[in-house]
Amino acid sequence: MRFAVIADVHGNHLALEVVLADIRAQGINNIVNLGDCFSGPLTAGETADILLALDAVTVRGNHDRYLIEQLPEKMHISDSAAHAELSGHHLEWLHTLPFSTIYMDEVYLCHATPKDDNVYWLEAVAPEGHIYLKPIEEIEALAAGIDLPLILCGHSHIPRAVRLRDGRLIVNPGSVGCPAYDDDLPHCHKVEAGHPFASYAVLEKVEGMWLPTFRQVAYDHQAMAALAARAGRSEWASALATGWLR
Repeated sequence: MRFAVIADVHGNHLALEVVLADIRAQGINNIVNLGDCFSGPLTAGETADILLALDAVTVRGNHDRYLIEQLPEKMHISDSAAHAELSGHHLEWLHTLPFSTIYMDEVYLCHATPKDDNVYWLEAVAPEGHIYLKPIEEIEALAAGIDLPLILCGHSHIPRAVRLRDGRLIVNPGSVGCPAYDDDLPHCHKVEAGHPFASYAVLEKVEGMWLPTFRQVAYDHQAMAALAARAGRSEWASALATGWLR
C-alpha cells in the first residue's frame, strides 16, 4: 500500500506540476493534500485548475480558510494576491474542504493540528525565534484521541517524521511550493529549507508498518522567483531562488 502526500503548495503551479510528474513516474496513483493551496504572489489560478482536476483527498489549511472567511481588503498581502487570481468555482471548492479527515480508514489528515489550523504540531518556536522539535510529551498530547497508526500534517513546511512511543507515526511532507517564510506567531521567526526544491513525501506500508520517504524535486524555481520579484515580494523571491530569506 503506497500513496503520496503533498502540502503547502502556496500557488506555485510549476513546483506542483513537477511533483505530480515525479509521483506518476513512480507509479503512484493515490495522493492526499494537506492544504494551504493558493496563498502567495505566484500563480494561484493555474494552481487551482490543476488541483481541482486532480481531485485528491484534501483538507483545508489556515490560508485556505482566510481566503473564504476574510474580505479581500482585510487579507494579508499573500492571501489577497491569491484571491485576485481565483475564480468563483475555485473558492467554492475551498468551501467544500474539511478541517480534517480520515483516509483509507487508518490515516488521519489535518493541516496543522487536530484542533487548530495555525499551530505547529511537531515544532516549537523559542522567544528569540529559534525553531526546535517539541518534546515528545507535547507532540503526543496533541495526538490524544487519534487511534490511527499514521497521522499527516503540514503547516510548518519542514519535512519531518516523529514516531510516538505507542508506535503511531506523524509525518510532515514539507512544502511543495514555498521553501522559506517568516511569521510573527507565536514569536517572530523564520522557516528556511536551505534549498529551492519542491518537497513532498511517499508513504508505504511495509510488513504492517508505515514508512515515509521524503523527496525533493528540481523545477524552474528561478522563474517563480522572478515572478515574485516582479510582484514586489522580495522575501518570496529570495525564498524561491535559494530556500533562504535574505
